[in-house]
Amino acid sequence: MKLTTTMVLLTLLALPASAQDGGRIFHDAAGCVTGSARTDANGVTTFHDRAGRITGTARTDSNGVTTFHGASGRVTGSIRR
Repeated sequence: MKLTTTMVLLTLLALPASAQDGGRIFHDAAGCVTGSARTDANGVTTFHDRAGRITGTARTDSNGVTTFHGASGRVTGSIRR
């Protein structure tokens, strides 16, 4: 059993950080999954509904401005850090 645990840990350490990011899962008050978010290697966060459909994205530029896009690609808002 220790050998298996060691092998799993070594495998996880060998993966890049972006491959280890399993994303975030969002739940409602009853504990049902309502959606998820995952950030890729380029820093773009993609939001999905519970069925797995893309509902939007967010990207932060070098000036610290985060821009949100809807599923259609239109800008839905932005915020400055």
